[in-house]
Amino acid sequence: MPDLRRIGIVGMGYVGLTLAAAMARKGFEVHGVDTDPFVLESLSQGKPHIFEPGVAEAFSELIGKNIFISRELPEHGVDAAIICVSTPVDETTHEPRLKNLAAAAEHVADRCAPTTLVVVRSTVPVGASRAVVLPPLVEKWGSARLVMAPERTIQGQALRELVELPQVVGGLDEESRELGVRLFARLAAQVVSVSTVETAELVKLTNNCHTDVIYSFGNEVAMLTERLGLDPLEVIRATNLDYPRPDIAKPGYVGGGCLSKDPYIMITSGESNGYVPKLIAAARTLNEETPVHVARRMVDLMSGGRTLLVLGWAYKGHPPTDDMRGTPIVSMMPVFADAGIRVLGHDPLVLPRVIREYGGEPVGVAEGFQQADAVLVITDHPDYKAIDVDEVLPGGNVRLVYDSWRILDADKITAHGVRYAALGYEVTA
Repeated sequence: MPDLRRIGIVGMGYVGLTLAAAMARKGFEVHGVDTDPFVLESLSQGKPHIFEPGVAEAFSELIGKNIFISRELPEHGVDAAIICVSTPVDETTHEPRLKNLAAAAEHVADRCAPTTLVVVRSTVPVGASRAVVLPPLVEKWGSARLVMAPERTIQGQALRELVELPQVVGGLDEESRELGVRLFARLAAQVVSVSTVETAELVKLTNNCHTDVIYSFGNEVAMLTERLGLDPLEVIRATNLDYPRPDIAKPGYVGGGCLSKDPYIMITSGESNGYVPKLIAAARTLNEETPVHVARRMVDLMSGGRTLLVLGWAYKGHPPTDDMRGTPIVSMMPVFADAGIRVLGHDPLVLPRVIREYGGEPVGVAEGFQQADAVLVITDHPDYKAIDVDEVLPGGNVRLVYDSWRILDADKITAHGVRYAALGYEVTA
């Protein structure tokens, strides 16, 4: 069997980038492939285009040594080609778009050989590895070694989780599966072998859809407590305390590159086989409606105020990220625009030019508090947890703070005559 030391990674987005760093750290010779000129230039200089703790250090140290970046896989192929391209869903129909996946498979077929182990790492509908990736390989080579090994990390902890989380591997056949297990056993402490590529595809979708459902229940509770005049955190804490059943999640926004699209990929997998996953669809709908609901409440609660400071533009704040995929601000901004509200924006990691692209005016935290009539805290970034409200509120015009994740001191805020509100929790100053 091949040594599997020379690795090609097709797609240098978040999944491919972090995997490249982790595998290079383990001694693999990694050939990263991407078609974006900016990504190629940046990575070739050892400068990752995406923030993730530890990745910049890995690329700075190992670029040109055992990390190589190009538009194409090496001319003589690689031992294993790992497909990590994006598989977005259509914004209107929510149907998965698999053109990138098909193009990556064609490229691997052109540059590699039947001895190459082909790994699908991208999130795909159940059956796509066999239906989309396999045909060009077989057409070119006559046979193929193919596995599905889904990415399951969380942003902010990817390099640790890539080696600590079990790596799931499903193979086209026993030889493929055995090769896949050997490959990922050199990366991670534990490998879970499953019987088919379809099983591995469904593992990834099940992980993320379950998470989406869990979070949606916390948001359901918040929708109720807001109308009942109760505190969702008090309800949830009392519900969870020393109770030997699954915990209820805090209410919050649910976004990111996976949770904002994987439920739709799961729904497509079901519908194409005669079943509509009702719970998954309902959970995704509720989680997408939550930021719109908050934006409308902000407009109502601002009572004619015209300037809003939004703290947190990435989709989450802890662990910190600059990822804008699935960020709640996208669905909030049309509501603010319709109400004629000027939006000031701050994020510790999101660049000012990106805030402008999304319709905000970049400001510093202190400056924003002085200019705004209201403040909306969207993420629980550690920098926002450290805000001293006794320092930023005096001298300004802020009359409302909507603290989505309940990270600020409500009593201190109301002591300044400022109204405090949060997801499912609205009190009068």
